[in-house]
Amino acid sequence: MDGVPRVPEQRRPGSSADTAEQAGALRFGVLGPVRAWRGEEQLPTGSPQQRALLAALLLREGRTATAAELIDALWGEEPPSQALAAVRTYASRLRKVLDPGVLVSESGGYAVRGLAEGALDLATAQELAAEAEKARGAGDLCHARDVLGRALALWDGEVLAGVPGAYAEAQRVRLEEWRLQLLESRLDMDLEQGCHAEAVSELTALTAEHPLRERLRELLMLALYRSGRQAEALAVYADTRRLLADELGVDPRPDLKELQQRILQADPGLAEPSAPVGDPPVLPVRPAQLPATVPDFTGRSAFVSELSEVLATSEGRVMAVSALAGIGGVGKTTLAVHVAHQARSAFPDGQLYVDLQGAGPRAAEPETVLGSFLRALGTADSAIPDSLEERSALYRSVLDGRRVLVLLDNARDAAQVRPLLPGTEGCAALVTSRVRMVDLAGAHLVDLDVMSPDEALSLFTKIVGEERVASEREAALDVVAACGFLPLAIRIAASRLAARRTWTVSVLAAKLADERRRLDELQAGDLAVKATFELGYGALDPAQARAFRLLGLADGPDISLAAAAAVLDLPAEDTEDLLESLVDTSLLESAAAGRYRFHDLVRLYARACAERDEQPPSEREEALSRLLDFYLATTAQVYAIEHPGDRLIDDLEPTNYPGLRITGQAAALDWLYTEAGQLLACVRQAAGTDRLRRAVDLLWAAKDLTESGANSHQYEMAARATCGATRAFGNDRAEGRARTVLSDVLLVSGRIRQAEEEARVAMELAASAHDSTAVSWVANNRGLICLHEGRFADGKVFFDQALEGLRAAGNRPFEATALGNLSRAHLGMGNIAKAVEIAQHGLTAHMEIGRTVRLANGHFALGVALTRAGRYTEALRRFCDALGIFNDHRQRLWEGVTHFRIAEVHLADRRPSQAAQHAEQALALGCIGGDRMQGNVLTLLGRALATLGQADRARACWREALNLYEQNSAAEADEVRALLTSAAAA
Repeated sequence: MDGVPRVPEQRRPGSSADTAEQAGALRFGVLGPVRAWRGEEQLPTGSPQQRALLAALLLREGRTATAAELIDALWGEEPPSQALAAVRTYASRLRKVLDPGVLVSESGGYAVRGLAEGALDLATAQELAAEAEKARGAGDLCHARDVLGRALALWDGEVLAGVPGAYAEAQRVRLEEWRLQLLESRLDMDLEQGCHAEAVSELTALTAEHPLRERLRELLMLALYRSGRQAEALAVYADTRRLLADELGVDPRPDLKELQQRILQADPGLAEPSAPVGDPPVLPVRPAQLPATVPDFTGRSAFVSELSEVLATSEGRVMAVSALAGIGGVGKTTLAVHVAHQARSAFPDGQLYVDLQGAGPRAAEPETVLGSFLRALGTADSAIPDSLEERSALYRSVLDGRRVLVLLDNARDAAQVRPLLPGTEGCAALVTSRVRMVDLAGAHLVDLDVMSPDEALSLFTKIVGEERVASEREAALDVVAACGFLPLAIRIAASRLAARRTWTVSVLAAKLADERRRLDELQAGDLAVKATFELGYGALDPAQARAFRLLGLADGPDISLAAAAAVLDLPAEDTEDLLESLVDTSLLESAAAGRYRFHDLVRLYARACAERDEQPPSEREEALSRLLDFYLATTAQVYAIEHPGDRLIDDLEPTNYPGLRITGQAAALDWLYTEAGQLLACVRQAAGTDRLRRAVDLLWAAKDLTESGANSHQYEMAARATCGATRAFGNDRAEGRARTVLSDVLLVSGRIRQAEEEARVAMELAASAHDSTAVSWVANNRGLICLHEGRFADGKVFFDQALEGLRAAGNRPFEATALGNLSRAHLGMGNIAKAVEIAQHGLTAHMEIGRTVRLANGHFALGVALTRAGRYTEALRRFCDALGIFNDHRQRLWEGVTHFRIAEVHLADRRPSQAAQHAEQALALGCIGGDRMQGNVLTLLGRALATLGQADRARACWREALNLYEQNSAAEADEVRALLTSAAAA
């Protein structure tokens, strides 16, 4: 038996601990064009002579080539006069391209050093040839053939293609001869294993390409004879003898003559391979079962890199397993197939694929899958055992020593996957599932989320076309947002648009804007978002399905565990178990510890299921009622903690479902600001239902959100929604309260005229409904509006009205706040001493109650009065006390106003630098009063800067202030115009 030929006159390279498979490592190719790569990036190798220099150094495998040797290799016997300089130039250029320390100067010559194992294709081919020789010597022809095939696959066209010079030509001849020897050796083993029929075609082509190569002719004759084609085998010999005589004047070599005689004699020894492998002969199969990757694969670069890195480390590990989990339609299969295709070269022994149908009613059985895999790997049906355990053991045995990638798509659970894992070194598995496989030992878990907006728009554009999207970019963004950035939904929407040339992107966006019709619109051909969700929903048990339906009813960005327990009317522990099980199915997401959320499209589907399946229908209303009760009861507790003694909570609608038990100010504020978006969404959702009065009272109890600057827009939208709903219901009490909170929002944002209109109507409605609490609240608001408008006497009347009602109700904290406001009315009327006295009374009342957020209002009111009295040191002390309390209670807008008042004190006391500093802080934080108050801060900042000699910057502040005043038709505009005129004249 012949051995596998070694490369002529070529040394085996030394081994290295590193490998060229490492990310970013240098790789070189000489078995084709001379090329270099860093990772996947091909590097420029320069002119033909420069490539010739690189090839000469690479072929010396780390040995130093002298300058004379390199000149001879590049130009032979007729080098140019500047040959040495040219060599140095080429070497210098290559150094700039390659990694530092790779091309080194040594003893007047050059060498390529420090390459990782496998960095040179020729060295890899040598190692594979040696491995094949060893396997053949051990009788493992199957492995030897496979390894030789991998070695031969490294050739990529003509060796050193395009490289000039006699040296390159000699290397081409040498390496081509070696390739043919390897090929002959592999074909010889083909025939030894009984693959003669398959070999005839390849040998026919090879003998035509190399007509004088007698070994190929010999192999062709034997293959033909064993295929029952004796006459053709003898004809090959006759052709060969004639050709050799005509071309070379010689006879065939003895081995060929002997074969001819044995064929003529029908020698029985020729009829069978010398090393039969059984009946029937089985070729080692390299399955390539991966589905085609999509041509418009988009984004996911971080996930591609992460998964590729895991697969790249499979060699030397027992097994690399990556499990992708995510909602249906998020692109798990697309990503896995894309990554698997990119990693194919790392798994030369094949790639297996199966759809395990885990989301459907009848998931694939592991026994069946293993049978399919074993057949794909070349196992005869008769050799495949019956039991799961035996099939799994045989599967691992067949994979032993091979490098195979297994893609297990759409798995049901870890139990279905475990028998299908290779479990051997060098193999890897990619698993996709809607279930997060935390119980799959050793798996690298990847949670796949929806696309980013940029990725989503890019995918949409690739399918629809750049021209159509470019002209309607905003509409396209609306479309992908309506799809919830879910790849399947985007693909369906884009495919529908691409198939309808008369539609614009805006038409599609309009169709998707209707939430009740959106899921019906997202279907094209056999693709449908709803059908994808239906598979997951159908696999839920009754308790999970009920939780899925009811939780989908609640608006809001997410939901806490406690709120979900209220919706489901279950203990928190049972609720958590249900929610976590839904997270495991990817129908629900875990937004953070103790918080959960739906994807937008899944929420729409859950609601559709609730409307279709929830029985009795009243259960939906009861679930939302419990949620509203939970928010109202808990928010009332927060208000009581923040405003001890305030009687407002005594006048709220009663609740049937309890809230959380909260202790301590910090916990109360944490809950309120964390749940702000959810409770305001609950208010909006309750508008237009019989839950409306409770929804309005929830806004009342959450009024601290307005002055904090947090969720201001959502609060206003909720207030407007309740105003419209209460008006339609004809409920004066609820409408009066809704308009009161709306006037609060408008007042805080500086929209004084709108605030006055709402407050006026609110007072009429509150009086009509005999709602004394609302009358006192709105009277205080109308007094504040008067202060903004400079109607101080009218303001005093409203404050006196508010104080009368608050004293009658025994609402001491709110009474103390109203006293501070009354103090400011007296300031406006010039009663400074009276104002200080009233503000002091208000502060004293607050201090009796304790350190609450209202105490800060007391310090603030007294600070304003003391400033007008010229008592700047005392005023600063009060403002600083107020600032600390506002900060503790997260009242950002009040912090801003306080900084403005401190700036006023500093400027009045001739400290312009400190005044400018605090004015800047006020601008950064924002202030109660909106744009108009911002204009006041800018005007004061300009004054401080002008005093500091920064005239240009001062004028810029005043111009910005003037613009704000003019937009709001504010009287302060005249003052700023005068400042600008004066500055221009200076």
